[in-house]
Amino acid sequence: MHASSALAASTARNRFEEDATNTMAQDILKGLMADQKYIPSKYFYDARGSKLFEVICNLPEYYPTRTELGLLSTHAKDIMRGLRQGDLVELGAGANWKIRILLDALGPWRRANVRYVPVDVCGTTLLESAAQLTTVYPEVRVNGIVADFARDLHRLQSRRPKLVLFFGSTIGNMDEGEALSFLQDVAAMLNPGDRFLLGLDMVKPIEILEAAYNDSRNVTAEFNKNILLVINRGLRATFNPASFDHAAFFNKKQERVEMHLRARRDICVDVKALGISVVLKNGETIRTEICRKFRRDGAEKMICDAGMEVSRWCSDPNGWFSLLEAVTCRR
Repeated sequence: MHASSALAASTARNRFEEDATNTMAQDILKGLMADQKYIPSKYFYDARGSKLFEVICNLPEYYPTRTELGLLSTHAKDIMRGLRQGDLVELGAGANWKIRILLDALGPWRRANVRYVPVDVCGTTLLESAAQLTTVYPEVRVNGIVADFARDLHRLQSRRPKLVLFFGSTIGNMDEGEALSFLQDVAAMLNPGDRFLLGLDMVKPIEILEAAYNDSRNVTAEFNKNILLVINRGLRATFNPASFDHAAFFNKKQERVEMHLRARRDICVDVKALGISVVLKNGETIRTEICRKFRRDGAEKMICDAGMEVSRWCSDPNGWFSLLEAVTCRR
């Protein structure tokens, strides 16, 4: 158990397996040997990457966070209905702006009977966020878990009543097969009476989508390139971020934004922990993220295929972002 001495009312357990470095090695080897080279987007979120993403969320071009916050503010009391005890489990927690809206809707007495369980890959961010929360809400118990929600959900099962939260349309970072497997794992977590709240970024005009990933301050570009520093540190690689350009565009056929790093010249990178050298030609890309955008009928089918059913759907007036609430279909 890894806990900060500053956190009197919270803990952060590291649930990464002992072979976390081996997991990174396997992921990166597979990605860099693929025809379309890629790095899984979960490696964005070291301490620096998490802070850069917080900046992105406040940029004028980046609509998802403020739109989702608006939806949460409007519907918080309904979302928190009936939760008088149990767990608020937030997958990919990061910063704590969104959970504060839900905690405010509970009020002090109900907050004292609810445990907040943030799950995130970055322990530093998790502890900082927990410290902030326990300062603002001293009555709230925070039990942070450092884990990869894409593969560790089976570790989070409990009999306690729970509302599982997955904000930011992070599910859009998964392809269809990965999303189905993840949602099936979520469904397995849910007991009768439990609920799952999912944020979804919807299909919208291309110019709005592409502007959100190509901001005028180039913060997204810096965030994108930071993933190379994570790999350098974790696997003793020799990526030079200055040798790559940030590229983000909407793939119409697959209805997703893709983020890439494009080589500015012919490049040879050593990944010493893997014992390999990777050659990229001038203009060749490494895909670092997919951000699928959703339509309501497709989202509802996705939930149904995973063994859940939609119990609530709400969107902003423009239809840019949606919150979907689901419950298990098990009887």
